[in-house]
Amino acid sequence: MTDDWREQLRQAFRHPGELLDYLGLGTEIHQDGPKSAFPMLVPRAFASRMQPGRRDDPLLRQVLPDRSETMTVPGFVSDPVGDQDSRRVRGLLHKYSGRALLISTGACAVHCRYCFRQHYPYADDHLGRDLDPALAYIAAQPDIDEVILSGGDPLMLDTRRLAELTTRLAEIPGLRRLRIHTRLPVVLPDRIDSALCAWLNALPWPVVVVIHANHANEFDDQVDTAVDRLRATGAHVFNQSVLLAGVNDDERSLVELMERSFSAGVIPYYLHLLDRVAGAAHFDSVTADALHLHERLRVRLPGYLVPRLVREEAGAPYKLPVL
Repeated sequence: MTDDWREQLRQAFRHPGELLDYLGLGTEIHQDGPKSAFPMLVPRAFASRMQPGRRDDPLLRQVLPDRSETMTVPGFVSDPVGDQDSRRVRGLLHKYSGRALLISTGACAVHCRYCFRQHYPYADDHLGRDLDPALAYIAAQPDIDEVILSGGDPLMLDTRRLAELTTRLAEIPGLRRLRIHTRLPVVLPDRIDSALCAWLNALPWPVVVVIHANHANEFDDQVDTAVDRLRATGAHVFNQSVLLAGVNDDERSLVELMERSFSAGVIPYYLHLLDRVAGAAHFDSVTADALHLHERLRVRLPGYLVPRLVREEAGAPYKLPVL
């Protein structure tokens, strides 16, 4: 496998049959039928952590298209968390007090089948090259002291583009923190290269990097190295997960995830209930079951390894604790 993360992305699996053949599963478990509008994209670095021959592999389940994605299920909608109502200017969402989120790009390195933004109109609403409207909005809001780079995945941008963005952000007085939400350290760890780390190290604010892993098997030596590189820049690294039926909705899987993330130097942060996005109903869990699992985590783990169990609701002023 090449060390060039861009070349690795070009070599990613884009067809279910190719991925299933790679895992020794053939195409017998990929049911033909109506095709999802959300294309498959799986880097080989992520696929290499799947267990060959295992039909119910928890990593495979997260990325393999399923015919149930085309079913209409009441309560599952295209914008489950109210992103469009939070849009203020192109590429900027202002949902919570003190924080602005930049849709830095619509691109991701992996297409998770439960993605809450799989229907987001990225073609019409991402930051793009014209930064002025978003930066002017932030500068005009004195309560905003934290900027979140999201997407898509912000680390899909070239490091030079990221540096251009943060150079402009540094001109805005009052910003105190930069947060980056990214799945790339997990699915394409070679993205955390020397140039990216040099950029992070030179930033004028404390940096929080929130990665996204849902199962302990998503971590390996390469991911550990990527996290080490992030932490060496001074970044604080946290993990947020989604409770997913058939992936991690059992006590053992969640305990192993929290322990494995901590051994990699990552602090468990949030355990989200599924955002009820159209096409993802087959991942949904019963809230009462989620509460029971969270209680078991409290019993099994020290407090610093127990993530906050939350749900996001459109119009709410913060992520809502599930009690």
